[in-house]
Amino acid sequence: MFDPVQLRTFLTVAQTLSFTQAAGRLGLRQSTVSQQVRRLEAAAGRQLFARDTHGVELTEDGEAMLGFARTILEANERAAGWFAGTRLRGRLRFGASEDFVLTRLPEILEGFRRDHPEVDLELTVDLSGTLHQQLAAGRFDLVLVKRHPDEPHGRLVWRDRLVWIGSERLRLDPHRPLPLVVFPPPAVTRARALEVLERHGRAWRVTCTSGSLNGLVAAARAGLGVMAHTQGMIPPGLSRIPARAGLPELGGIDVVLLYGAAPAARGPAEALAEAILASGDRLQTPGLRQA
Repeated sequence: MFDPVQLRTFLTVAQTLSFTQAAGRLGLRQSTVSQQVRRLEAAAGRQLFARDTHGVELTEDGEAMLGFARTILEANERAAGWFAGTRLRGRLRFGASEDFVLTRLPEILEGFRRDHPEVDLELTVDLSGTLHQQLAAGRFDLVLVKRHPDEPHGRLVWRDRLVWIGSERLRLDPHRPLPLVVFPPPAVTRARALEVLERHGRAWRVTCTSGSLNGLVAAARAGLGVMAHTQGMIPPGLSRIPARAGLPELGGIDVVLLYGAAPAARGPAEALAEAILASGDRLQTPGLRQA
């Protein structure tokens, strides 16, 4: 009943919440993406996306279709791999920032290991900035990291925004330096936060530095300060700082996949990348995706 090509296009639009971004990732024209989504909606007999001048959002039926689409596509890929008789082998050095490991990325990795048992998967968890550097040094075959939207490299998984988050009980004094809870350099979120504050002339002071997201979350929950974080993955117990606090906007952030240069690992890296792209919405907190 449902065309796998249309389902894959639907998932890509759902992850980016942009027909333009989906077309770029899939290598299609935007009109083709829109046509495939309309055909899927016709097959389902339901509207899957709500579109207006402000952006694109999933409808309730669209949210339901996410799970069905993933299940159908995963079953198709397992069947194709089984009957093709091709089994991936070798070592895959994969790096991911801690933000993603604390979401449902482990489920995706579990499915990958189940489907490709002869691939030795080595996972490294570190800061996005560090992973960028180590990828360039040849230490990884694939990384899942954050980057500035203006940077051209990488396969876009989804586009989000950085926002200020903190404890609901935290009260900020506009006349005192902004207390910051930050990763150490070369963290992408740290660099963006400091750059934006300096550009707007807002005084700041670091109240906690930790290489662990759990450490930063604990400090923020204790009210030690605010932290810059991806809106789609706000940890439990923390919330977005309201606009009335007067903090400057942090801007957009891309979540991307970047490949290493080792040709021997290209097959396993491509397979894991496709699994992540097919299930990228699992890496975000439900209901917090941003157009």
